[in-house]
Amino acid sequence: MTTKVVPGQLVALPDLDAVTREAATRIARSLREAIARHGSVAFALSGGETPRPTYEKLAAEPGIDWSKVEIFWIDERAVPPSSDRSNYKWAKVTLLDRAPIVPARVHRMVGEASDLDAAARDYENILRSSLRTGGFDVAVMGIGDDGHTASLFPGEAGVDVVDRLVISVPGAPDQKREARLTVTVPVIEACGAVFMLVVGEAKHAPLERAWSASGSTKDTPARVMRGVRGSLTWIIDKAAGGMA
Repeated sequence: MTTKVVPGQLVALPDLDAVTREAATRIARSLREAIARHGSVAFALSGGETPRPTYEKLAAEPGIDWSKVEIFWIDERAVPPSSDRSNYKWAKVTLLDRAPIVPARVHRMVGEASDLDAAARDYENILRSSLRTGGFDVAVMGIGDDGHTASLFPGEAGVDVVDRLVISVPGAPDQKREARLTVTVPVIEACGAVFMLVVGEAKHAPLERAWSASGSTKDTPARVMRGVRGSLTWIIDKAAGGMA
């Protein structure tokens, strides 16, 4: 029998709607608390379908001074910001266009850059000049069916990078995967509050590997969450938890 040790706090809920409501409430509280402590908050968004309804609900949460929120991204695909594959586009549709966020405080990754290595260095410079602790105050993340998180993929070198804050990630044509930009493990570990939103039966197996007492980050990059020094909250549905 595999021994599981869930790092951080686990909140298991019936379905996506419940996950959405709980996540929006908790994220809003963290944003308000960070603003109260520091006068501003660095808030990092992830892509994928799971967080979209949470972003929509978050935009309507009361008491958030959006003029003091700096928006960043965990990762981005090498596509234009108008593409349906763009993490920025869906954050814009679900959150940025709904909440009174100051445009100058929105720091998107330039996924369409012709030189992704240069774009990674540019974004790293933005993070170095913006982040108090080397990590985001609040971050929304998830886990892929293959166990990846951010754009740190199984069997690839990104998970081992510790001397950079942002890197480019080559595409994988055999998997129909675009090249990417992503933050690295040191940034993730330095976050003040990370919310992992995980929904669906396909996420059960990678969750089990992420939570196993033993295992490799090379095989399951989401295991890097075990090193988060701030608060870590897993908000999952029953299907992801194997309870459906």
